[in-house]
Amino acid sequence: MATRDSQLRYGSVSIALHWLIALLVILNLAGGLYMGTLPRGDATQALIIMLHKSTGLTILVLTLLRLVWRLMNPWQPLPMEMSPALRAAARTTHLLFYVLILAIPLSGWAMVSASPRGGPLVWYGLFEWPKLGFLTSLPLEQKKPWTGTFAESHELLAYCAIALIVLHVGAALYHQYIRRDDVLRRMMPG
Repeated sequence: MATRDSQLRYGSVSIALHWLIALLVILNLAGGLYMGTLPRGDATQALIIMLHKSTGLTILVLTLLRLVWRLMNPWQPLPMEMSPALRAAARTTHLLFYVLILAIPLSGWAMVSASPRGGPLVWYGLFEWPKLGFLTSLPLEQKKPWTGTFAESHELLAYCAIALIVLHVGAALYHQYIRRDDVLRRMMPG
């Protein structure tokens, strides 16, 4: 399999980044939903929160790498027989995914940076990730409202991502089993 994308198929780098980011996003969404069910102070909560933050930052970095890779590789052509409306929907969905998988971790990073608690942001227990300085330097009385705003944004964006994932998976299955074209096959490994 070629490393770079072609007009016929995604290359190994695009495929690896797609599936790795997809897996991490799904795991992080599930972890975020699970965190909401835990009572405050639960023994496992601190570990889950640290994993959630670390995975979110990992998604952010991988997405930035994917965007750089996307700029160096052409967009895959959509099947010619697709209607203009479906083509527009497909491109819009992909752009929304990029926006969401950047905005969700950025809003989480901002939330942690503005938190009045001021605890460290530790990446998988290995090293301290820097916070956003302009938020950490806010006066204490201004931090709480910003933290709340970022938390609400983070949650709303996550629910939007869940809806978009359902739409994306449904569209992939539609292409595979109803249209019987090669849209899904182009992104499959092997």
